[in-house]
Parts: sequence; C-alpha cells; structure tokens
Amino acid sequence: MSELKLRIIVGVLLAILAVCLIGIGGYVFALSAALIAGLVFREWRGLTGSSFLWQLAGFFYALLPALALTLLRLSPNGIWLVTWIVAVTAATDIGAFFAGRLIGGPKLWPILSPKKTWSGLLGGMISAAIFAYLIADFAHLPFFMKVIGAPMAIIAQAGDFFESWLKRRAHVKDSGHLLPGHGGIMDRVDGLSPVALLTAILIKIGAFAS
Repeated sequence: MSELKLRIIVGVLLAILAVCLIGIGGYVFALSAALIAGLVFREWRGLTGSSFLWQLAGFFYALLPALALTLLRLSPNGIWLVTWIVAVTAATDIGAFFAGRLIGGPKLWPILSPKKTWSGLLGGMISAAIFAYLIADFAHLPFFMKVIGAPMAIIAQAGDFFESWLKRRAHVKDSGHLLPGHGGIMDRVDGLSPVALLTAILIKIGAFAS
C-alpha cells in the first residue's frame, strides 16, 4: 500500500473517531483529551530532552489546548464550537496538501519544512475560510467565527512550523510512530493546538460575542 493511501485511510479513521468523541462529549471526551495530552507530552520529551525548562514548556504545550477543548465542549453549543475548531484545522491541512501538490511553486519556509509552499498556504486558507463560514452559519455561531477561518489557518500553519522546528532540532522526521502514515500524535495536533487555545481565549474574553 502506498504511503498516500495509508495516510488517507488512517486520516479517515481519525476523523470518524474525532466525530464520535465530539458527539459523545462528557467524561469520554475529557478523558480522551487528557490521554492525547499525555501522549503529546511524551513525544515532546522525546524531541526536547529532559531539561526542566523544556519539560515545563511541554507540560503547558500539552495541557492548555486539551483543557481549552474540554472546557469548550462543556459550554453551551460546545459540540459545534469544538467541531468548528477541528474542521477549520483539518480543512487547513487538506487544502494545503492538495493545493501544494497540484500547484506547487515557491517554498514557504524550506529550511524548516521543505514541502510546504505558498500555494499550499493559500489553499489551506481558502479551505479553512469556507468550512469556518459553513459550520458557523449552520450552527448559528457568532458572526466573527464565520470570517476568521483564513487567519486561523495561518495560526494552524504556525503551529505546524513550530513542531517542524522541534523535529529538525531533534534530527527526526516525525514526532513518533503511533499513527501509520502520519507519524506521531504531535504531527496531527500541531496545528489544532494553537487554534483551539486561541479560539478558547477569544471566546473567554468576549471577542466572538454575537
């Protein structure tokens, strides 16, 4: 089986699992978020070593997005808030992947991520903008969430580049090997983490008020 086919199959299974967990919510979602945070922290340690400052940073890197997602899921309309976050991040990845492969062109930041292109970033932004609007409109989320998809795609890509920097620093290709075709858990949540945290902060301070 080709790596692309394996990546698609595992990606579809992960998407189904995410939908089920978001739909169930409650303790199941919270425990799943905690488990993912623990796996992220484990991979972080493998990438950064055991110094106290790195471990402290990794603790918050793993904990805060998981906590943000859990609190959002428990809030009114939480199922759609979390769905919006996951969908916007996934749309960024998918749009960037296919736009990069089909269009190509100049590299975005070849030192950190040789495969990422400016066309991929644009494709990810367009895809995220579309999904953000459709989900926010369907779920009657605040208006601002309809139009912030493209900026969130940039945030997701920034999270991706940060993890790429960690991997390059550690001289590894993937953060782990738990997910066939995808690498480790961090490789899948590197964009989701900052989007979830930023969205939770913006909601908390009332930036998304209708």
